[in-house]
Amino acid sequence: MNYNVIRCARSVLLVTNLEASRKFYVDALGFIETESDENHIYLRGLEEHNHHSLVLKKADKAAVEVLGYKVSSEADLDSLAIMFEKEGYSIKWVEKGEQHALGRSLRVNDLSGLPLEFFAEMDTVERLLQRYDLYKGSRMQRIDHFNCAVSDVEAAYKFYKENLGFACSEYTDTPEGNIWAAWLHRKQNVHDVAFMNSKGPRLHHIGFWLPDQLSLIHTCDVLAAMGYGEAIERGPGRHGLSNAFFLYLRDPDGHRIELYSGDYLTSDPDFEPIRWDINDPMRQTFWGHEAPDKWFTEASPVLNVHTGKEMEILPAKLEQHKPTFVI
Repeated sequence: MNYNVIRCARSVLLVTNLEASRKFYVDALGFIETESDENHIYLRGLEEHNHHSLVLKKADKAAVEVLGYKVSSEADLDSLAIMFEKEGYSIKWVEKGEQHALGRSLRVNDLSGLPLEFFAEMDTVERLLQRYDLYKGSRMQRIDHFNCAVSDVEAAYKFYKENLGFACSEYTDTPEGNIWAAWLHRKQNVHDVAFMNSKGPRLHHIGFWLPDQLSLIHTCDVLAAMGYGEAIERGPGRHGLSNAFFLYLRDPDGHRIELYSGDYLTSDPDFEPIRWDINDPMRQTFWGHEAPDKWFTEASPVLNVHTGKEMEILPAKLEQHKPTFVI
């Protein structure tokens, strides 16, 4: 494999009201607003030196425009383009300057229909990790992962491992031996992307890394004090899968984000994926409390990278067991 996908790196979310989104993401959660214009807000965490990891883009309807991965070099983009075209995918090049602060990028809808983007270059900005005077809200540090609802988890799992070089950290399987959900990574923690068995393609959530567990609890206090209590969908709690602490929120347009802290290292070459049985209740939440019903049914639609229209949502391939959570 002659290309190197480094990590999940940015997402573009379509939102209907930029000011409402700014109040939620910047004032409440503490994202750093790098720049903005009448149609975009570019956000990053305190730890991040790239221009942004989240773009909020004004639109008539909420959706996900793209899920972006950083690669090592421009040559990696060309090699990825060759691979995708060889596999029969229709690619789209976005040239440098067509997107603010971003170099040339490659876009493609993967085999599940998810809108992917690969790029090597982004403008850099001041890293604010030790600007403790700027810490507020969640003390947001960095983007961590995407979680996606797809109709065929096993196909997605195979493609990302064999064609993109991802490794598996943990997975859930059914009594019949089918993969129900999978957590895959390029960077050295539990995941850059996870796939869940559901109607798809849809984005279930974007995960953002917080410095500690107390930041999650502090977030709940801030949200409640600002009148965002109903935005708290699930948690705080500890995952069985990944062992991380979590808090799930819904933004003003219904996009789901996870605040996440405390998983583990997966860098050793002899690391073996951890298996969870779908009937093990501790995989859902280590402490035992269940997710609300909307957790299993609601997710954000994604767009076709060529047409800009919503992708057709297909039913899940596997028969539905009792719903399982994802991280």
